[in-house]
Amino acid sequence: MASLIGSVPVFGICLGHQILSLALGARTYKLPFGHHGGNHPVQGVDGGRVEITSQNHNYATDRSTLPAGVSATHVNLNDGVLEGLAVDAERAFSVQHHPEAAPGPNDAAHHFERFTELMERGR
Repeated sequence: MASLIGSVPVFGICLGHQILSLALGARTYKLPFGHHGGNHPVQGVDGGRVEITSQNHNYATDRSTLPAGVSATHVNLNDGVLEGLAVDAERAFSVQHHPEAAPGPNDAAHHFERFTELMERGR
């Protein structure tokens, strides 16, 4: 995964978020009970937008271990766990939750629009 960062656009979802975190040099840890089910509120750090998300994971990324050049983008409002990150200088980002692409609610459409933008920028 580390060799992909900077070469191609990367959008990590759920386990992909943890893999990207580890590839960047951050650490993960086991949550006491995990995040499971729907209706988990997640807030974007920059704009304050809150998404109601679906989640199913037992591990999280330790925010304090994010290396320089990697920004936290989303936080779980239930327990403060890091829910998203972005590699500032590269076309790579991730979210810990499961964004719905379609059909159904379009709350998470902006994640896929961002990834499409990153792919188009690389042409």
